[in-house]
Amino acid sequence: MQQRLPGSVAPLPLSSRLTTLADIRLSLEVAHILEGQGIPSALAPPEVVAVAQEMLGEAQTLLAPAALYAILPVCGLEHEQVALGPGATFSGPLAARALAGATELAVVVCTIGPALEDRMAALFAAGEPLRALALDGAGTAAVGQLAGMVGVRICDEATTRGLSVGMRASPGQEGWPITQQRVLFDLVPAGKIGVQLTPSCLMLPRKSVSFVVGLGPGLRADAVPCDFCSKRERCRWRHERV
Repeated sequence: MQQRLPGSVAPLPLSSRLTTLADIRLSLEVAHILEGQGIPSALAPPEVVAVAQEMLGEAQTLLAPAALYAILPVCGLEHEQVALGPGATFSGPLAARALAGATELAVVVCTIGPALEDRMAALFAAGEPLRALALDGAGTAAVGQLAGMVGVRICDEATTRGLSVGMRASPGQEGWPITQQRVLFDLVPAGKIGVQLTPSCLMLPRKSVSFVVGLGPGLRADAVPCDFCSKRERCRWRHERV
C-alpha cells in the first residue's frame, strides 16, 4: 500500500486509463553521457571522453527503465488552481499555465531503477569519481530519454482521440512548489514501479522524474517551462536549447 505523507490529499479513485510500461529499451551513446554531465561533446576533455566510453556498456546493463501514467479529467482552473476532483488540486502559476485549456491531463512517473545509483555510490566509495560521474551522466541521460519516449506515446494516444498536448511541467520547477509532488503521488501508484517519495518530496530512486502534460483541443506543445522562468535570460541551458 502506498504511504501517504502528512499534508497530502486523500487518494482519488484511479482512472481506468492507467498504463504501466516496463518492457522499454533505451539506447545510450557516449555523447548522451557527456550531455548528462553537462559537457558539450565538442568541449569534453579526452580523458573524460575515454571514461565515458569505458562506462557506456556497464551503464546500459544497469538500466531498469519503467514508467506509469494515468489520464485524468481536469475539472476546472481558477486563480492558479487546477481542480482534478474532490480534494485534489494542483496549485501554482506554472501548473496553471501548463494546463490552461486542458480537458484532461496525463500524470507521469518514470525511473531507471536503483542499480545505477548503487554502482555510483560504490565507485565514489572506492575513490573512482570520474567513473562514478560518468555513470551519473548516463543516468541523467537515460531518464531524460525515457521521459521523452513516454511523452511521445502520450502524444500519439491523444492524436488518435483528436486531442493535442500542451507543455510538460514538473513539481519543483519555478512556479510549481516541490510539495505538489504529494498530490501527484496520490494520483498515481508510483510504488508499482519502485518509486517512493521522501518527506522532503524528493523521489527515490533519484534517477526518476515526474511530470504532467495537458491534453485537449488546440493546446500547444512548443511552450516550455523555461519560458516562464525568471532566470531564462541568463541560463546557459536555455540558450543552448534554443
